[in-house]
Amino acid sequence: MEKLLSQIKIGVNEKLYLKDPDTSELGKKILAQAIIMIEESGLEQFTFKKLAQSLNTTESSVYRYFENKNKLLLYLSSWYWLWMETVIVFSTANIFDPVERLKKMIEILSRREWHNVSPLNQLDLNALRSIVIAESSKAYLTKEVDADNKAGLYEGFKQLCRRFEMLLREINPQYAYPNMLASTIVEGVFHQQFLAAHIPVLSNADKGEFFVQDFFTQLSIIALNQTVHPNGNHDRRKA
Repeated sequence: MEKLLSQIKIGVNEKLYLKDPDTSELGKKILAQAIIMIEESGLEQFTFKKLAQSLNTTESSVYRYFENKNKLLLYLSSWYWLWMETVIVFSTANIFDPVERLKKMIEILSRREWHNVSPLNQLDLNALRSIVIAESSKAYLTKEVDADNKAGLYEGFKQLCRRFEMLLREINPQYAYPNMLASTIVEGVFHQQFLAAHIPVLSNADKGEFFVQDFFTQLSIIALNQTVHPNGNHDRRKA
């Protein structure tokens, strides 16, 4: 499967870039080096000038690909969400029980280490995952969020959430809040890993290596077993 995944083209929204970085060697180097630099020093300290200097090119060359560093962050985040969905689709294709499929999807989403099977072989998937954990929320916690959403710039994240939402509806069609639960799982997995690394008192990393995976699996199953109707009535069912 890894060989197949390495050959897949991830189609990021073209509004996120001025020139597709996947179409040139410089573009691929910009992505690879940007991941290294953002992962090391954070988005605030990262600039296109520093990126250009590290690549021995001009700042204007970088701007030919991306309008600004926020669009670059959105590109990287969107690429990772779409990559995640691709891995999930391939990994769950032969799992027919929806509850087992949900467990597998949460397991994949919670995975901390990846072999470098990126379609863009120069990308460090583990460094990119660290960026998504620490930086991706900055891409939509902005004044431009409504316009960016209307332009479809968050489609990668929304598409992955929809994948979970559809499965939650399959498991329990009567569950009232599948959209909320889906986005809670997807965003929450990364948020809890961030808290465990930086504010551990707000997490439960002491519960073992798979504490995030276990928590969101339990949370999902418990929620799906409890049907909450808008009128406040509760029904129990077996997920």
